[in-house]
Amino acid sequence: MATRAFILVETAVGETSAVSDALKEMPMMKAVDTVTGPFDIIAVVEADDLQSIGDLISDGMHGVPGIVKTVTCLSVRS
Repeated sequence: MATRAFILVETAVGETSAVSDALKEMPMMKAVDTVTGPFDIIAVVEADDLQSIGDLISDGMHGVPGIVKTVTCLSVRS
């Protein structure tokens, strides 16, 4: 069974569209939605293990210009 996480993304002003496009190109991304509220994007990722999700966030997402903050919520039951 795959490990799933919901990643809440805060972007710099005016960067939401560019960040969303960059995230959609990343492996393991199942959905990238622009939303209202305290965060600008919610990304859904699935991977074989937790380490892969951690690598995607630290090595991939945190290198995307325009991302200010991320909060990762792991799915424990679907």
